[in-house]
Amino acid sequence: MSVVYTIGYEGTDIDRFIATLKNVGVKCVADVRAVALSRKKGFSKKSLAARLQSEGIEYLHFIDLGDPKPGRDAARAGLFNEFRVIYSTHLDSDDAQLSLKKLVAAAGEKPTCLLCFERDPETCHRSIIAEQMVESMDFEVFDLYGDDPERYVRNATKLPRHHPREGIAAA
Repeated sequence: MSVVYTIGYEGTDIDRFIATLKNVGVKCVADVRAVALSRKKGFSKKSLAARLQSEGIEYLHFIDLGDPKPGRDAARAGLFNEFRVIYSTHLDSDDAQLSLKKLVAAAGEKPTCLLCFERDPETCHRSIIAEQMVESMDFEVFDLYGDDPERYVRNATKLPRHHPREGIAAA
């Protein structure tokens, strides 16, 4: 079973965010934001990709897995049931399913972390993506929080380990 991590950058800064990823052993960040821009320094697509690359972490943007505007509006309004329905419907689209397959392939090869803004994964569409990966692709999910990267050093023995997915020939 492979592990897929999730993280939101709300409440952290770029240095603690990067330290968290490195402390856990993440090798690829899968940005699942529809709009990869941020007012928070270091988290817009170009600057984030450059920083991750300098730290030896691959950056992939899965724009088709981003939450559509009506879903973002519902989440901002605290209408989380409505948000989940909107996003789940979007995730059933052909473009989103194609992106999900590409994400699964990447996450099966190396430790990958789904990235979005919200700190709490329960109020973010990345949890819905992760649920899909668990239900149909044999992944385990581990939610990360970027405010205290050292917690993952202190608790290293409790972290799940990534196991690359084996092809049919290996079975």
